[in-house]
Amino acid sequence: MATELTPPGADPTRIHNIGYRKYDGQRLGRSYARRSLYSQSLRGAYGLGRSAKSKVLPMILFGVMVLVAAIIVAVAVAAPAGTMTKLPLSYTAFAISLQPVIGLYLASQAPQTVSRDLRFKTVPLYFSRPIERRDYVLAKYGAMASALFVLTAVPLVVLYAGALLAKFDFGAQTKGFGQGLVSVALLSVLFAGLGLVMAALTPRRGFGVAAVIALFTISYGAVSTVQVIAYSQEATGAVSWLGLFSPATLIDGVQTAFLGASSGYPGGYGPGAGAGVVHLLVVLALIAGSYAVLMRRYRKVGL
Repeated sequence: MATELTPPGADPTRIHNIGYRKYDGQRLGRSYARRSLYSQSLRGAYGLGRSAKSKVLPMILFGVMVLVAAIIVAVAVAAPAGTMTKLPLSYTAFAISLQPVIGLYLASQAPQTVSRDLRFKTVPLYFSRPIERRDYVLAKYGAMASALFVLTAVPLVVLYAGALLAKFDFGAQTKGFGQGLVSVALLSVLFAGLGLVMAALTPRRGFGVAAVIALFTISYGAVSTVQVIAYSQEATGAVSWLGLFSPATLIDGVQTAFLGASSGYPGGYGPGAGAGVVHLLVVLALIAGSYAVLMRRYRKVGL
Protein backbone atom coordinates (compact mmCIF):
# COMPACT_ATOMS: atom_id res chain seq x y z
CA MET A 1 0.00 0.00 0.00
CA ALA A 2 1.44 3.37 -0.97
CA THR A 3 2.59 5.65 1.87
CA GLU A 4 2.56 9.43 1.97
CA LEU A 5 5.82 11.39 1.98
CA THR A 6 6.53 12.98 5.36
CA PRO A 7 5.84 16.75 5.13
CA PRO A 8 8.79 19.04 5.91
CA GLY A 9 9.13 19.62 9.65
CA ALA A 10 6.84 16.70 10.60
CA ASP A 11 7.85 13.96 13.01
CA PRO A 12 9.04 11.02 10.82
CA THR A 13 8.10 8.52 13.58
CA ARG A 14 4.44 9.52 13.63
CA ILE A 15 1.96 6.64 13.20
CA HIS A 16 -0.62 7.39 10.52
CA ASN A 17 -4.18 6.10 10.47
CA ILE A 18 -4.42 4.09 7.23
CA GLY A 19 -8.09 3.23 7.57
CA TYR A 20 -8.23 -0.18 9.33
CA ARG A 21 -11.54 -0.70 11.10
CA LYS A 22 -12.63 -3.31 13.65
CA TYR A 23 -15.33 -5.79 12.71
CA ASP A 24 -18.64 -4.99 14.42
CA GLY A 25 -20.83 -7.62 12.70
CA GLN A 26 -22.24 -10.89 13.98
CA ARG A 27 -19.76 -13.64 14.86
CA LEU A 28 -21.22 -16.87 13.45
CA GLY A 29 -19.02 -19.17 15.54
CA ARG A 30 -17.89 -22.79 15.39
CA SER A 31 -21.10 -24.40 14.20
CA TYR A 32 -21.26 -22.18 11.13
CA ALA A 33 -17.58 -22.78 10.36
CA ARG A 34 -18.09 -26.53 10.74
CA ARG A 35 -21.11 -26.53 8.42
CA SER A 36 -19.24 -24.42 5.88
CA LEU A 37 -16.25 -26.78 5.91
CA TYR A 38 -18.58 -29.78 5.55
CA SER A 39 -20.43 -28.19 2.63
CA GLN A 40 -17.22 -27.13 0.90
CA SER A 41 -15.69 -30.59 1.30
CA LEU A 42 -18.83 -32.35 0.06
CA ARG A 43 -19.03 -30.13 -3.01
CA GLY A 44 -15.33 -30.64 -3.63
CA ALA A 45 -15.78 -34.43 -3.59
CA TYR A 46 -17.73 -34.05 -6.84
CA GLY A 47 -15.58 -31.25 -8.25
CA LEU A 48 -18.20 -28.56 -7.64
CA GLY A 49 -16.60 -25.18 -7.13
CA ARG A 50 -13.36 -26.48 -8.64
CA SER A 51 -11.93 -26.61 -12.14
CA ALA A 52 -13.64 -28.52 -14.97
CA LYS A 53 -10.81 -31.05 -14.89
CA SER A 54 -11.59 -31.86 -11.25
CA LYS A 55 -15.19 -32.72 -12.12
CA VAL A 56 -14.39 -35.31 -14.80
CA LEU A 57 -13.48 -38.41 -12.79
CA PRO A 58 -16.05 -38.16 -9.95
CA MET A 59 -18.85 -37.41 -12.38
CA ILE A 60 -17.83 -40.28 -14.68
CA LEU A 61 -17.78 -42.72 -11.76
CA PHE A 62 -21.14 -41.42 -10.52
CA GLY A 63 -22.48 -41.84 -14.05
CA VAL A 64 -21.20 -45.43 -14.19
CA MET A 65 -23.04 -46.29 -10.96
CA VAL A 66 -26.30 -44.77 -12.21
CA LEU A 67 -25.89 -46.28 -15.69
CA VAL A 68 -25.50 -49.80 -14.31
CA ALA A 69 -28.65 -49.30 -12.25
CA ALA A 70 -30.48 -47.97 -15.31
CA ILE A 71 -29.42 -51.03 -17.37
CA ILE A 72 -30.73 -53.37 -14.66
CA VAL A 73 -34.02 -51.46 -14.64
CA ALA A 74 -34.23 -51.60 -18.46
CA VAL A 75 -33.80 -55.38 -18.38
CA ALA A 76 -36.51 -55.72 -15.74
CA VAL A 77 -38.97 -53.45 -17.55
CA ALA A 78 -38.35 -54.98 -21.00
CA ALA A 79 -38.77 -58.55 -19.80
CA PRO A 80 -42.05 -60.20 -20.88
CA ALA A 81 -44.81 -59.93 -18.30
CA GLY A 82 -44.65 -62.64 -15.67
CA THR A 83 -41.10 -63.80 -16.46
CA MET A 84 -39.49 -61.70 -13.71
CA THR A 85 -40.75 -61.03 -10.21
CA LYS A 86 -37.74 -59.15 -8.88
CA LEU A 87 -34.70 -57.20 -10.05
CA PRO A 88 -31.77 -59.17 -11.51
CA LEU A 89 -29.51 -57.66 -8.85
CA SER A 90 -30.75 -57.04 -5.32
CA TYR A 91 -30.47 -53.72 -3.52
CA THR A 92 -28.01 -55.09 -0.97
CA ALA A 93 -25.83 -56.73 -3.63
CA PHE A 94 -25.52 -53.63 -5.82
CA ALA A 95 -22.81 -51.76 -3.90
CA ILE A 96 -20.80 -54.92 -3.21
CA SER A 97 -20.87 -55.82 -6.90
CA LEU A 98 -19.64 -52.34 -7.84
CA GLN A 99 -17.08 -52.14 -5.05
CA PRO A 100 -14.19 -51.52 -7.52
CA VAL A 101 -15.93 -48.37 -8.78
CA ILE A 102 -16.57 -47.19 -5.22
CA GLY A 103 -12.96 -47.90 -4.29
CA LEU A 104 -11.70 -45.93 -7.28
CA TYR A 105 -13.93 -42.99 -6.39
CA LEU A 106 -12.69 -43.04 -2.79
CA ALA A 107 -9.06 -43.32 -3.92
CA SER A 108 -9.45 -40.25 -6.11
CA GLN A 109 -11.39 -38.06 -3.66
CA ALA A 110 -10.19 -38.95 -0.15
CA PRO A 111 -6.68 -37.54 -0.79
CA GLN A 112 -8.23 -34.42 -2.33
CA THR A 113 -10.35 -33.97 0.80
CA VAL A 114 -7.49 -33.99 3.30
CA SER A 115 -4.10 -34.16 1.56
CA ARG A 116 -4.22 -30.66 0.06
CA ASP A 117 -4.60 -29.07 3.49
CA LEU A 118 -1.63 -31.09 4.72
CA ARG A 119 0.50 -30.38 1.67
CA PHE A 120 -0.07 -26.62 1.72
CA LYS A 121 0.07 -26.49 5.54
CA THR A 122 -3.28 -24.75 5.89
CA VAL A 123 -4.55 -26.94 8.76
CA PRO A 124 -3.12 -24.66 11.51
CA LEU A 125 -5.05 -21.78 9.95
CA TYR A 126 -8.29 -23.70 10.41
CA PHE A 127 -7.45 -24.32 14.06
CA SER A 128 -6.48 -20.74 14.82
CA ARG A 129 -10.05 -19.61 15.49
CA PRO A 130 -12.91 -20.52 15.94
CA ILE A 131 -12.83 -24.10 14.59
CA GLU A 132 -11.28 -26.88 16.67
CA ARG A 133 -9.64 -30.15 15.77
CA ARG A 134 -12.82 -32.14 16.47
CA ASP A 135 -14.83 -29.84 14.20
CA TYR A 136 -12.36 -30.29 11.35
CA VAL A 137 -12.33 -34.09 11.61
CA LEU A 138 -16.13 -34.35 11.90
CA ALA A 139 -16.66 -32.04 8.92
CA LYS A 140 -14.22 -33.92 6.68
CA TYR A 141 -15.41 -37.36 7.82
CA GLY A 142 -19.06 -36.38 7.41
CA ALA A 143 -18.47 -34.90 3.97
CA MET A 144 -16.65 -37.97 2.66
CA ALA A 145 -19.28 -40.33 4.09
CA SER A 146 -22.07 -38.20 2.59
CA ALA A 147 -20.35 -38.18 -0.81
CA LEU A 148 -20.11 -41.97 -0.75
CA PHE A 149 -23.73 -42.26 0.35
CA VAL A 150 -24.83 -40.13 -2.61
CA LEU A 151 -22.71 -42.30 -4.91
CA THR A 152 -24.30 -45.52 -3.65
CA ALA A 153 -27.83 -44.46 -2.68
CA VAL A 154 -28.85 -42.65 -5.88
CA PRO A 155 -28.50 -45.86 -7.97
CA LEU A 156 -30.69 -47.64 -5.41
CA VAL A 157 -33.36 -44.99 -5.94
CA VAL A 158 -33.13 -45.70 -9.68
CA LEU A 159 -33.50 -49.43 -9.00
CA TYR A 160 -36.50 -48.84 -6.73
CA ALA A 161 -38.24 -46.59 -9.24
CA GLY A 162 -37.61 -49.14 -11.98
CA ALA A 163 -38.97 -51.98 -9.83
CA LEU A 164 -42.18 -50.05 -9.29
CA LEU A 165 -42.43 -49.30 -13.00
CA ALA A 166 -42.06 -53.02 -13.67
CA LYS A 167 -44.95 -53.55 -11.22
CA PHE A 168 -43.02 -55.80 -8.87
CA ASP A 169 -44.46 -56.38 -5.41
CA PHE A 170 -44.53 -53.00 -3.63
CA GLY A 171 -44.00 -54.35 -0.12
CA ALA A 172 -41.07 -56.58 -1.04
CA GLN A 173 -39.39 -53.84 -3.07
CA THR A 174 -39.84 -51.23 -0.34
CA LYS A 175 -38.38 -53.59 2.24
CA GLY A 176 -35.41 -54.42 0.01
CA PHE A 177 -34.87 -50.75 -0.77
CA GLY A 178 -34.80 -49.89 2.95
CA GLN A 179 -32.34 -52.70 3.64
CA GLY A 180 -30.17 -51.48 0.79
CA LEU A 181 -30.09 -47.94 2.18
CA VAL A 182 -29.02 -49.21 5.60
CA SER A 183 -26.30 -51.29 3.97
CA VAL A 184 -24.85 -48.46 1.86
CA ALA A 185 -25.06 -46.04 4.81
CA LEU A 186 -22.91 -48.40 6.89
CA LEU A 187 -20.60 -48.96 3.92
CA SER A 188 -20.22 -45.21 3.38
CA VAL A 189 -19.24 -44.50 6.99
CA LEU A 190 -16.78 -47.41 7.10
CA PHE A 191 -15.17 -46.70 3.73
CA ALA A 192 -14.95 -42.96 4.40
CA GLY A 193 -13.15 -43.46 7.70
CA LEU A 194 -10.62 -45.93 6.37
CA GLY A 195 -10.06 -43.93 3.18
CA LEU A 196 -9.44 -40.68 5.04
CA VAL A 197 -7.01 -42.39 7.42
CA MET A 198 -4.98 -43.70 4.49
CA ALA A 199 -5.06 -40.31 2.76
CA ALA A 200 -4.19 -38.35 5.91
CA LEU A 201 -1.04 -40.37 6.57
CA THR A 202 0.81 -38.51 3.83
CA PRO A 203 0.53 -35.06 2.21
CA ARG A 204 1.52 -36.63 -1.12
CA ARG A 205 -1.68 -37.25 -3.09
CA GLY A 206 -0.16 -40.01 -5.21
CA PHE A 207 0.82 -42.02 -2.16
CA GLY A 208 -2.65 -41.50 -0.70
CA VAL A 209 -4.31 -42.81 -3.88
CA ALA A 210 -2.09 -45.90 -3.89
CA ALA A 211 -2.74 -46.57 -0.19
CA VAL A 212 -6.53 -46.37 -0.60
CA ILE A 213 -6.50 -48.64 -3.65
CA ALA A 214 -4.33 -51.16 -1.83
CA LEU A 215 -6.58 -51.16 1.23
CA PHE A 216 -9.87 -51.66 -0.61
CA THR A 217 -9.29 -53.22 -4.01
CA ILE A 218 -6.30 -55.43 -3.26
CA SER A 219 -7.65 -56.60 0.10
CA TYR A 220 -11.02 -57.46 -1.46
CA GLY A 221 -9.36 -59.43 -4.25
CA ALA A 222 -7.04 -61.25 -1.84
CA VAL A 223 -9.79 -62.18 0.62
CA SER A 224 -12.13 -63.31 -2.17
CA THR A 225 -9.38 -65.50 -3.63
CA VAL A 226 -8.60 -67.12 -0.29
CA GLN A 227 -12.32 -67.69 0.30
CA VAL A 228 -12.61 -69.48 -3.05
CA ILE A 229 -9.63 -71.67 -2.12
CA ALA A 230 -11.17 -72.49 1.27
CA TYR A 231 -14.48 -73.32 -0.38
CA SER A 232 -12.79 -75.57 -2.94
CA GLN A 233 -11.07 -77.39 -0.09
CA GLU A 234 -14.48 -77.83 1.58
CA ALA A 235 -13.42 -75.64 4.52
CA THR A 236 -16.80 -73.92 4.44
CA GLY A 237 -16.58 -72.91 8.10
CA ALA A 238 -13.59 -70.69 7.36
CA VAL A 239 -15.24 -68.87 4.46
CA SER A 240 -17.34 -66.54 6.62
CA TRP A 241 -14.50 -65.79 9.06
CA LEU A 242 -12.15 -64.84 6.24
CA GLY A 243 -14.58 -62.03 5.45
CA LEU A 244 -13.30 -60.15 8.49
CA PHE A 245 -10.16 -59.11 6.62
CA SER A 246 -11.61 -56.86 3.93
CA PRO A 247 -13.89 -53.80 4.26
CA ALA A 248 -16.21 -54.90 1.44
CA THR A 249 -16.58 -58.47 2.71
CA LEU A 250 -17.24 -57.12 6.20
CA ILE A 251 -20.25 -55.21 4.88
CA ASP A 252 -21.34 -58.30 2.95
CA GLY A 253 -21.21 -60.32 6.16
CA VAL A 254 -23.17 -57.76 8.19
CA GLN A 255 -25.97 -57.43 5.64
CA THR A 256 -26.15 -61.21 5.25
CA ALA A 257 -26.52 -61.73 8.99
CA PHE A 258 -28.86 -58.85 9.81
CA LEU A 259 -30.46 -57.47 6.63
CA GLY A 260 -31.65 -60.66 4.99
CA ALA A 261 -29.23 -60.32 2.06
CA SER A 262 -27.95 -63.20 0.00
CA SER A 263 -24.27 -63.67 0.71
CA GLY A 264 -21.73 -62.97 -1.98
CA TYR A 265 -19.28 -65.37 -0.33
CA PRO A 266 -18.35 -68.51 -2.32
CA GLY A 267 -21.20 -71.00 -2.16
CA GLY A 268 -23.33 -68.47 -0.31
CA TYR A 269 -21.68 -69.43 2.98
CA GLY A 270 -22.26 -66.12 4.72
CA PRO A 271 -21.95 -65.65 8.48
CA GLY A 272 -24.71 -66.75 10.82
CA ALA A 273 -25.92 -64.76 13.81
CA GLY A 274 -22.81 -65.36 15.94
CA ALA A 275 -20.28 -64.60 13.23
CA GLY A 276 -22.49 -61.72 12.09
CA VAL A 277 -22.19 -60.08 15.51
CA VAL A 278 -18.41 -60.34 15.21
CA HIS A 279 -18.54 -58.77 11.74
CA LEU A 280 -20.66 -55.90 13.06
CA LEU A 281 -18.38 -55.33 16.06
CA VAL A 282 -15.35 -55.22 13.77
CA VAL A 283 -17.10 -52.67 11.52
CA LEU A 284 -17.98 -50.46 14.50
CA ALA A 285 -14.46 -50.81 15.90
CA LEU A 286 -12.94 -49.78 12.55
CA ILE A 287 -15.23 -46.73 12.36
CA ALA A 288 -14.38 -45.64 15.90
CA GLY A 289 -10.71 -46.41 15.32
CA SER A 290 -10.64 -44.37 12.12
CA TYR A 291 -12.07 -41.36 13.96
CA ALA A 292 -9.54 -41.80 16.77
CA VAL A 293 -6.61 -42.05 14.33
CA LEU A 294 -7.74 -38.92 12.49
CA MET A 295 -8.03 -37.02 15.77
CA ARG A 296 -4.53 -38.12 16.73
CA ARG A 297 -3.17 -37.25 13.30
CA TYR A 298 -4.56 -33.71 13.44
CA ARG A 299 -3.32 -33.19 16.97
CA LYS A 300 0.18 -33.15 15.48
CA VAL A 301 -0.40 -31.16 12.32
CA GLY A 302 -2.49 -28.58 14.13
CA LEU A 303 0.40 -27.37 16.26
